[in-house]
Amino acid sequence: MAVDKILIIGLGLIGGSLARSVRSSGFASSVTAYGHRSRSLKMGMELGVIDSYSLDLDEAMTDAGIVVLAAPTMVCGALLPELLPRLSPGVVLTDVASVKGWLLKAAQQANGGATPGQLVLGHPLAGSERNGVAASSAELFVDHQVIVTPEPETNPEALACVRAMWSSTGANIVEMGAAEHDTMLAATSHLPHMLSYTLMNSLAASAAGTDIFRFAAGGFRDFTRIASSDPIMWRDIALCNRDELLQAIDRYCAHLEALRNAVEAADGQQLQDLFIRAKSFRDTYSRGREPH
Repeated sequence: MAVDKILIIGLGLIGGSLARSVRSSGFASSVTAYGHRSRSLKMGMELGVIDSYSLDLDEAMTDAGIVVLAAPTMVCGALLPELLPRLSPGVVLTDVASVKGWLLKAAQQANGGATPGQLVLGHPLAGSERNGVAASSAELFVDHQVIVTPEPETNPEALACVRAMWSSTGANIVEMGAAEHDTMLAATSHLPHMLSYTLMNSLAASAAGTDIFRFAAGGFRDFTRIASSDPIMWRDIALCNRDELLQAIDRYCAHLEALRNAVEAADGQQLQDLFIRAKSFRDTYSRGREPH
């Protein structure tokens, strides 16, 4: 399965990487991009990421077989009322956002309360703390999971098309419900980003000021790397997955309080038990991700 033209709305790291990948794999004969500002679109042309671009949505959508929303989540939601009425029969609409439930509701609201059959929401579990089309790579999705969250109303041909697109990038496709996706990602992706941002803010506001960063070692760099991620994207994620993220934060705070109590009580055994349990889970996770 292949398409003549893919339209990518939002030419950043993920959108640019997808454009590179589907062009190099031959899944798409051409890739065009749409946006409100020409800077990143022109850069995409200069870097050979896309074949063309347009600042006019109707022009950009002409002859597109797949339309990919690759903008921040709230921007995607705001675009849906413009996009859905413009979709010709057989044209597939998908996305790469980190929150599925909020976007599904936005699509339903823009479609008179019904789930659009041409819509297949998806989320590649791949990325980088680097931003923008200049950071894009055709290899970004290789051996990474892509979660797609079809609904009962989803057109099977649309789902097959989106699965084929992601397969062409070297990704592994997993299907699940939108609610399950949001619960899992709140714990494994959204919460860690919130913690990394918070640690950086906490240290930046400390009495030691910026001097404290002179003594940061590898563990600090590893943990805070994701605090360099796009603030607008993560603002949208926090707001759009608010309920699930709040639950994840509350669970974390309860465990942090237990750790604090153990430190305050100088309870070495409790500290050791907490660390052993955490290490055991982390080691099991690492072994499960090792190539076979």
